[in-house]
Amino acid sequence: MNDNEGAGARRLAQTAAPAAPFRELRSLWFQLTGTLCNLACRHCFNASGPRHPWLPGLDATGIRRYIEEAEQLGVREFYFTGGEPFLHPELLDLLADALAVAPTTVLTNGTLIDDGMADRLAALAAAAAYSLEIRVSLDGATADENDAVRGHGSFDRALAAICRLSARRLYPIVTATEVAAAGRGPGLYDRLRRLLLEAGVDRPRIKIIPIFAMGRLAGREPDRRLTPELLDGYDTARLQCTETRAIADGGIYACPILAGLRQARVGTGRLADALGPASLDHAACYTCFETGMSCANF
Repeated sequence: MNDNEGAGARRLAQTAAPAAPFRELRSLWFQLTGTLCNLACRHCFNASGPRHPWLPGLDATGIRRYIEEAEQLGVREFYFTGGEPFLHPELLDLLADALAVAPTTVLTNGTLIDDGMADRLAALAAAAAYSLEIRVSLDGATADENDAVRGHGSFDRALAAICRLSARRLYPIVTATEVAAAGRGPGLYDRLRRLLLEAGVDRPRIKIIPIFAMGRLAGREPDRRLTPELLDGYDTARLQCTETRAIADGGIYACPILAGLRQARVGTGRLADALGPASLDHAACYTCFETGMSCANF
């Protein structure tokens, strides 16, 4: 937890916050590599990077235990994220384990997917009982836009990975934020779609997500919090924390955005014991309320 998150936790302890009742376990996320990443994007909501990650990764034994328990609880999807999941030495084996139970998605910056890895992912998908989805982050339709946020050379490597996966009929979901695109003419979705078509991706799939003023963007937006009055008449079933949980170092968390933050921890042992109401006491909860954000694929 960084200083800003710690200050937020202390403030929250002094205020009452509404809670969202849990409905069903549709998805389970794994913060596989913690906050270890080979990039250090300037908008990263959990401040991942290659140096001194504040959140450790997960061991494979624990992940397999949660996959088994989630199956018993009727889970419908698994997601693997980080950090950069392709830095985990057992990623492909863990994906295979998850794919034996439910559709599975891995979120990546794409920079580590060369031809050999693309071949292995295609073989994994072909042999799986359920669908394998790969989400590749790209925060601009040009190298100038993207690399200003994600680092020099990341645009070319990510686009190459998208093309490799598409050539093998895996058709990745390109995930982008508006952080680099404000005031640049046509909307980011349209410009990304044109980029992908021109690159030979004949089935472009794009997900635009809002900016969360946390991690490296902490303090960028006003600190807005949900209140019981704001939720009066609001259908809390629209909030992803009513149907998802995230496994990260230290336990089970209300959602993947808040994975690793103590105030979002809802359990430390069995998944079944962590399916109660989640406190909506973080600024990110307001962002989900305001934008309808879901970390799920669509």
